[in-house]
Amino acid sequence: MRLERRHESSRTALLLAPVGAVGFTLMISALLVLWAGAPVGRTYGLLLQGGFGSVFALSETLTRATPLILTGLAATVAFKARLFNIGAEGQFYGGALAAVAVGGMHGGAGFELPALVLFPLMMAAAACVGALLLLGPALMKNRLGVDEVVTTLLINFIVLLGVSALLDGPMKDPSAMGWPQSVSLQSELELGRLIAQTRVHTGLLWAGVLAVLTWVLFKYTVIGFDIRALGANPRAAAFAGVPVTRTVVLVALLSGALAGLAGAIEVAGRTSYVTLDMSPGYGYSGIVIAMLAGLHPLGVLAAGVFVAGVQVGADTMSRAIGVPTYIADVIVAASLIAVLVATLLTQYRVRWK
Repeated sequence: MRLERRHESSRTALLLAPVGAVGFTLMISALLVLWAGAPVGRTYGLLLQGGFGSVFALSETLTRATPLILTGLAATVAFKARLFNIGAEGQFYGGALAAVAVGGMHGGAGFELPALVLFPLMMAAAACVGALLLLGPALMKNRLGVDEVVTTLLINFIVLLGVSALLDGPMKDPSAMGWPQSVSLQSELELGRLIAQTRVHTGLLWAGVLAVLTWVLFKYTVIGFDIRALGANPRAAAFAGVPVTRTVVLVALLSGALAGLAGAIEVAGRTSYVTLDMSPGYGYSGIVIAMLAGLHPLGVLAAGVFVAGVQVGADTMSRAIGVPTYIADVIVAASLIAVLVATLLTQYRVRWK
């Protein structure tokens, strides 16, 4: 068996590849459901109902989708330039901590500035911290050839240990009864609700706008062309005059900033303070979402809602028929593998000797 590159990839095949991959994943996951002794139809029905079947279910899905979309955009921007950012989890926590440091320190009074001034400062601080956490690994890759997968992954653990130290030290909330959590943001700095009596906040609009702006950046700007050229062939891009180092720096700053903003928006929209368990792996899930979307910024919106719906729906399904919630992780992980294989087959055909 060998793979032969296709002369031209069908646009229809590229669009249908993620759909086919998800369908194949549901077929494979059905075997695990049967193994657990549950009816497949009812299991998937409860999964769908738990994620999208009511106003409450949909609101919970959209709430969880917000940080997933932002970390998915962070991965999309980096992967487009072949900068494999595996550190979005650390950048997420770094951004969240920076937001609280600006907007919640000094007994919750922040820097005693008006909320109109303090809120943009808080978001800017989160974006800057996230960007700086990726800038170092990006420059080490560009200048020294250091594998950014290793450096960004290890920085996640360094950041989490740093967050743990701060939550048990100078940023610990004295009124938290000994629980390791930061002080809370001022109520004036929290994001408003999109749907009354739900947890859906205006951070969802931020995510949507940033997805559209990222798409515009890739499609209509010179910087976006440079990023795509660098990802397609770095040597050819350099030969054609693309400023490689400058483009790598811009990609690192933008990708890290999006992940940092995800942390700040999660704090301002949902938790109002930082804890070590505020993220169930949003940074790592963002990689899955970026790949499910085919590295398309607008596709990230749909992929983020899909993954969030599976995760939220799994809780309802588990309570109703006893299938472990880990089936959601299996569906998401298997979807990623299936999408990678499907995308490969749109670019190559299998030849049997």
